[in-house]
Amino acid sequence: MTSSELTTLLIPLVAVVAPLLAALVRRALVIPLVVFEIGLGMLIGPAGLGWVADTELLGTVSQFGLAALFFMAGNEIDPGTLRGTPGRRALGWWGVSALLALGAGFGLGPDPAAAVLIAVALTGTALGTIMPILRDAGLSGTRLGGAITTAGAIGEFAPLVAISVFLSGKQPLAGTLVLVVFVAVAGAAFWLARRGPRHWLRRMVSVTLHTSGQFAVRFVLLLLAALVALAIALGVDFLLGAFTAGMLARVVLQGGDPEELRVIEAKLDSVAFGFLVPVFFIATGVSFPLAELFEDPAALALVPVFTVVMLGVRGVPGWFAGGRGTTLSDRRTAALFTATTLPLVIAVTSIGADHGVLDSQLAAAMVGAAMLTVLLFPMLALLGRTPEAAPETVVAAKRDEDPFVQGAHE
Repeated sequence: MTSSELTTLLIPLVAVVAPLLAALVRRALVIPLVVFEIGLGMLIGPAGLGWVADTELLGTVSQFGLAALFFMAGNEIDPGTLRGTPGRRALGWWGVSALLALGAGFGLGPDPAAAVLIAVALTGTALGTIMPILRDAGLSGTRLGGAITTAGAIGEFAPLVAISVFLSGKQPLAGTLVLVVFVAVAGAAFWLARRGPRHWLRRMVSVTLHTSGQFAVRFVLLLLAALVALAIALGVDFLLGAFTAGMLARVVLQGGDPEELRVIEAKLDSVAFGFLVPVFFIATGVSFPLAELFEDPAALALVPVFTVVMLGVRGVPGWFAGGRGTTLSDRRTAALFTATTLPLVIAVTSIGADHGVLDSQLAAAMVGAAMLTVLLFPMLALLGRTPEAAPETVVAAKRDEDPFVQGAHE
């Protein structure tokens, strides 16, 4: 069997085996599904058994998966929740994160360019990764869950803006002007989505919801493609386009029949978390230079250092995300969830490696640390907490009864 044939078989096989393993261990440990996807990717990749190579095709599909992950993270956000006191508080504390990250970047980076890149990578939150965990724990509809989501939304969006300004290859002024153009076009799209006529859209959604037409899914994917294409054309990071498209899709579809919206969300989950996102995480494991990392003791020693730094840089804002009156247990939970990161670190270190700003060992140490945050922080965040009542009581009951249902969602 050729390498391409093995890849065609093994990537879907790993995508099936990973949730089975996550379900089996869930009774003892809450380990995010992505940990198994990345770990199995390492096992079948060059660092392990060598059955799957890091090919250009796999990399391309992986980029689609990364875009889908940021899209789904944006789709979790109601733009209205980012206004007012919670949004201002989250943005202000992200500014504190940025200052702490700059200090860490200059302490750990070999030069100023690397320091800025490291700082941007340290300020992110893996909202798309932690949202399913928050839902499974019954936190997504609570005050604490809202605070974590708001802090995480800023932790996804603000670093993407920083990438577009400082890491786009343009001068900061030029990058800012291009970003303003993108924001203006996106703002016009949001205005049209809120004010424009939508009766035709709702009619098409209803008519094709259970047919092969699937207008809602196709329209949402068009929004994703359009904003990603706009971002690429302007030289803005494509993940900013994907994240914005997720928020825009939520605005476009809101106001429709609630049951139809739940069906559409389930279909989008199927496309993203059933296909594209798992490929991204598996490909991350396949391409991870584990051997190089173990061959360099200095780089290996940086993995726990970066893990602690990530906890400090994003955990401090998370600690204060809930505002006054928040219990110590809730503050701990918010800090650990807010400090959980990975996709942004992968994206930023890839930019740094492509431009020769970061060497492969330093990039691998940062990605390895980010993997540890995904493995450890959500588990520690939920340690000792009593699961809160989930809004969907039937699903919650099934999760309590069957560990395989618990681990079924990304």
